[in-house]
Amino acid sequence: MSDYKMRVSPGKKVDLGDYDPDYDFGASKTAAKTELEKLQAEIGEQQARLYAEGKQTLLVILQGMDASGKDGVTKHVFAGVNPQGMSVVSFKTPTPQELGQDYLWRIHAACPPRGKIGVFNRSQYEDVLIVRVNGWIDAETCERRYAQINAFEKLLAENGTRILKFMLHISKDEQKARLMDRLNSPDEYWKFSAGDLPVRAQWDEYMKTYQDALSACSTEHGPWYVVPSNRKWARNLIIARTVLEALKDMNPQYPPRDPALEGIEIV
Repeated sequence: MSDYKMRVSPGKKVDLGDYDPDYDFGASKTAAKTELEKLQAEIGEQQARLYAEGKQTLLVILQGMDASGKDGVTKHVFAGVNPQGMSVVSFKTPTPQELGQDYLWRIHAACPPRGKIGVFNRSQYEDVLIVRVNGWIDAETCERRYAQINAFEKLLAENGTRILKFMLHISKDEQKARLMDRLNSPDEYWKFSAGDLPVRAQWDEYMKTYQDALSACSTEHGPWYVVPSNRKWARNLIIARTVLEALKDMNPQYPPRDPALEGIEIV
């Protein structure tokens, strides 16, 4: 796409200061809209093949600070996908039942079956982000969890799941503007929570913790992409390109005609 390296190489020490959240890959908003419409249709066609084939899965993981655009990506990138072939899971605070299990239990249960595209709005990474920032787990436990998450994702990959992980990278100033929009827009009041403010106050701690997670958990089977997300239209275009590229590489195929259908006449 350009010399801007979104994909985090395995073993790379990530510094989010190296990633410009305003970067737009040289695209204009008008051109991006036109291209996105084309990409939406192509993603829809690839998803139809994936569903018909029933052998592979695409799992898209979206992480980012509040107001970074996880819902927006889901709405716009997958606008051309038949809902029957897609699942979207938003991970909230664990329920009492979920807290009674290991932290990956609810994640594994929500993974999409073969033939589907699955989108995780937040994910297993909450268990090395918010819990680490707030000191609910120590450094040693966090390191163990990095290894467990990598092993879990490798298990999924070895059983036919392609994994794409996107960190939606926005600036603190952009987050402020979006939160103010929510606070001042009648149709977005419901998106604003006073609980967002203490998290915002921990911005620097979250950035450091994200850097650690990205550095430890970007692998060949589960790569992380740091997506510049201050411009919503650029964010959506970048992710749509990456999703379509992955689907084409997976190369799902419609099943061949069943020989038993030969000679059938419908009267």
